[in-house]
Formats: sequence, structure tokens, C-alpha cells
Amino acid sequence: MNKIKSVIIIILFLGLSSCDDDFLDVTPSNSGDASTSIQTLADAKVMLTGIMSNMTSSNYYGRNFILYGDAKGGDLTTFSMGRGLDGLYSFNHSPTSGSYSGFWNSIYNSILQTNNLIVNIEKLQAAGVEANFDDVKGQALTARALMYFDLVRIYGKPYSYDKESYGVPNILVPLDALEQPLRASVATNYNQIITDLIAAQPLLSKSKTSGYLNYYANLALQARVYLNMEQYPAALTAAQEIIDSGVYSLYSNSEWVNSWTQQFGKESIFELAILPSEADLGNSSLSVYLRRSGHGSASAIGQFIASDYYLNRLGEDPNDVRWGILDYDEVGATHLGASYKYSGDIALAGDGKSTVTAVNIKVIRLSEIYLIAAEAAFHSDKDLAATYLNAVRKRAPDLAPATDGTISIDMILDEKSKELFTEGQRYFDLLRLNKEIVFNDDLGGVPISTRTKTIDRSFYKTILPISQEEINANPEIGNQQNPDY
Repeated sequence: MNKIKSVIIIILFLGLSSCDDDFLDVTPSNSGDASTSIQTLADAKVMLTGIMSNMTSSNYYGRNFILYGDAKGGDLTTFSMGRGLDGLYSFNHSPTSGSYSGFWNSIYNSILQTNNLIVNIEKLQAAGVEANFDDVKGQALTARALMYFDLVRIYGKPYSYDKESYGVPNILVPLDALEQPLRASVATNYNQIITDLIAAQPLLSKSKTSGYLNYYANLALQARVYLNMEQYPAALTAAQEIIDSGVYSLYSNSEWVNSWTQQFGKESIFELAILPSEADLGNSSLSVYLRRSGHGSASAIGQFIASDYYLNRLGEDPNDVRWGILDYDEVGATHLGASYKYSGDIALAGDGKSTVTAVNIKVIRLSEIYLIAAEAAFHSDKDLAATYLNAVRKRAPDLAPATDGTISIDMILDEKSKELFTEGQRYFDLLRLNKEIVFNDDLGGVPISTRTKTIDRSFYKTILPISQEEINANPEIGNQQNPDY
């Protein structure tokens, strides 16, 4: 029995035990039979809550996935090795050591829960149950699309690079225990992602939601995915509908820094709740991993800090408001490399909860949508692209606004780096656009033997290997291992 199958049986038997307080307080109508445990709309909502909670795992949005996107993208560096998750920076990956299989296991755990929810909803609908499951089903389909999008970017080559290469197993239903799912192509994964998003869109509420997915979060994911597929008109259309709706609005320069001390602010399109009683990772949280060594806790050992390349980019304007979420690190009093987005602010205010480490994860913000719109519009209307870019670029008040004559893809990428620092985006942007990634290895004199100082997407370790434990459980997938591993 392979690992994916083992995971689904355990999940279903336990009735999705990893979830928030509401989930723990509600028992599905038929908890003794997992395959038919969803009998009511309340049951379905309970299971959805459990899925959202699982997405805050340390192996997913709770920590590692965010660090993956910045440590590998050159915006983060390390002052000293041996402090935790070094392999994300050094690319010290192999099937048997440093495979970071937690991504595979954690995300498939959530996918298999989601598949169970979708299939059971469809059974109830087919049986004529009167309750309206549309919104829950739409959220489940959208969540599954997001999870597959993240998986295929970790384990598969960029769509724009080689869409016919191996992606990840495309599992859409609960599986029989003897099945051995194999990898689909990157193109197949992306087609399924789009299929799920399109199917979910009309089912979803257009109202703001806290900690859940809605119609506009679905559109935001469409914009992200279409941008990765280089389908720029579709990406622009999705982004513009969000912007033009007026449901969300950008923070002013005076609001931006304090926005990190707030939950579910006016820019948050999709935000995962971190609860002190359940999902708070404490000394293993993003808050502690990114703050200055020794600040607030002996467990804060300065795992990752901003690279000089990032700081030089931000330093184009000393009055850029985004300096306000940075503080000095162990390099020196003038090296502002410690990020406090996930601590609320540099005074460790948190975001209004009882613990500073339980800061919500802002998965999609409106500023990203403006920058997606800018990049998508760039290919057809540079004046429009500059308009969207300047809406975010004004956070650096002393920089000249972009014009149709000065705007470039690199300018948009630089702005995205400044705005979304420590939000897990940089690496994937550089890979899809085939940009060189340069690492600030010399900041702390850290010797790296497992990659060169400069890489591009042709380097085989830019995607993770299938772990040996997965291959042992599912031998045929070993024939689909990523090249050169």
C-alpha cells in the first residue's frame, strides 16, 4: 500500500481530526462510517474547516512553503548554517536526505480530505438532499486547485518551460487501498487546476469571508495560474474583475505597516487563520524563524534574513513604507534584514491574539493582484500596465512613477519582490520567467557545496525529488523520478 493510500485511510478513519475548535465541537452524523459521514450541510462545513486548518501545517502555509519561495528565490539568505531548514537555501536535496517530503505528505493529506468532501457532497446532491452545498463545494474545488498548483510548482518544471514533463499524481476521488497513483504531466495538472477553478466560480459567494475562500479568491487563483501558463489576457481579465469590484482596497502608505497587526484586513482576499489553541507553531513559527536572533525568545536564532540584493532593491527609496516591517539583524545595527510581518510589527504586537506567534497567513492580497494585472497587461498595453504597477509602486513615494516608456518586466518583478517579501512568491516568479537567481552566500561567509552562487531553472535541483519513502511504498513512481536525482 503506498503512502498516499495510507494517508487517506487514516484521514477517513479519524474523521479529519486536525481542525479548528468548531470542528472539534461537531460530530459528523455518521462518524462510524467515514465514507458516508457527511450527511448534512453542517457536516460538510465542519470538514471544510478541517481542511483549512490542515493548510496551516508547518509543512505547508504555516511555515515551510512560505520560506521555500523566498529562501530559494534569493530574497532571503542565512548568516550561519545549522539553524533549521538550511536545505531550502543550500538546495541540499536528494531522495534519501533533504527531500522535504513533508510538502508531498501534508498537501496530499489535505487533497485527499478535499476529495472525500467533494465526492460525498455530489452523492448527497444526486440523492436529492435539499440543502444547498454549492458554496462548500465551490470552496473545496478552489482549495484543491490551490493545493495542486502548489504541488506541481514544487515537483514539476514550470509550465512555460516543459509542460509535458512529469507533474504530480492527479488524484480526484478517494482511492482504493491497492491503487498505485503515478505522476501526470505538468499540462494535465494545470488543466485540472483550471477545470476546478472554473467549475467552482459560479458556486461561490461574492461576500467577504474570514479564513475561507470566496468568488474573488477563486478569481485571484485564476489570475495566478493563467499568468504561470502565459495566458495573459485571461490573467488580466480575472485580475481586473477583482480590482474593479471594489470589494477590496489597497492600504494607503500610512496604513501599510500597521496592517500586519490586523486580521482579515481590507486587502486580504484569502487569509488562513492561525489559532493560539491549535495552529500556533510557537517557537517553530514563521514569526520566530524570520525575526532577529534572540528577539523575544531564546528560540529565535535568526534562521533567515533579507539578502543584500533584496535590501538594495528596497533601498532605491529610503522612504519606502515597507522598511517599516524590517528591523536590524545580527549582521549589524544598520542591516535591516529581520522580517516582522508574521510578528505583527517590530515590537512583536502580533495580530490581536493572545500569542504573538499566531499571526494569520495572508495567502493572497490585493496588491499581488495589481502586480499580476501589470504583468499581464504589459504584453498588450504598457500604459495600462504602468497604471496598475504605480498603484503599488507609490509605496516608495520618492520613486518616479512608471510610464509606458519606462516600464519593464524586471521593474514589475522588482516591485513584486518588495511588496511580497517573505510571502513565498519570488522563487516561482523567477523560475517561470527563466531569470537567473543569485544568492547572497558571502553575507555570513556560508560555504555552499550543493549549488553554485548563480542558478537558473535548468539546474535540476530547482524542483524537489520524489522521496525514497514514497518510492518504497509505490515502486512504479520511482521510474518517474525527477531528472538527475
